[in-house]
Amino acid sequence: MITTADFCNGLNIQVDNEPYQIIWFQHHKPGKGGAVMRTKLKNLYTGAIIERTFKSGEKFKELVLEKKKKQYLYHDGQTYYFMDLETYEQFSLEEKILGENKKFLKENSEIEVLYLEEKVIGIQLPLTVDLKIVATVPGIRGDTVSNVLKPATLETGVVVQVPLFIKEGDVVRINTETGEYLERV
Repeated sequence: MITTADFCNGLNIQVDNEPYQIIWFQHHKPGKGGAVMRTKLKNLYTGAIIERTFKSGEKFKELVLEKKKKQYLYHDGQTYYFMDLETYEQFSLEEKILGENKKFLKENSEIEVLYLEEKVIGIQLPLTVDLKIVATVPGIRGDTVSNVLKPATLETGVVVQVPLFIKEGDVVRINTETGEYLERV
């Protein structure tokens, strides 16, 4: 059991028999009365975010997520297909389970699938991915001194802002948490 004193971002806890991840917390001591812990919690099954306040010292069950390496194969509209790297079994996940992570899934890439009590609750991508630019407007000569960005479409279909010197066919490194361009590879 953990208490409110153990709270940190990314901690998985059980609240009202539902699994939640703490995405923000703040210790608050009002003028009168006891201290409280304000939190924003993300439901691990539905993805819904709620705000909740707990009294100092409340106890919670900590949830441990299991991570298993899988390989992303392909998708056919709403369904994404993966393969277990140990047993070579294929399985599918719905688009809603992947959330925003689907934008950076490249065929044959290795990812970690997150399990809670043998149920898939999502995926975890590497911190960065290398993707090819398939479409962008050409840079304007003479604008290279300023820090001007232009839109570029990656091979997965997502559009990111890149510097003017990037052209079609270049491979760029993208931060999967923020969706921002990091460097040309």
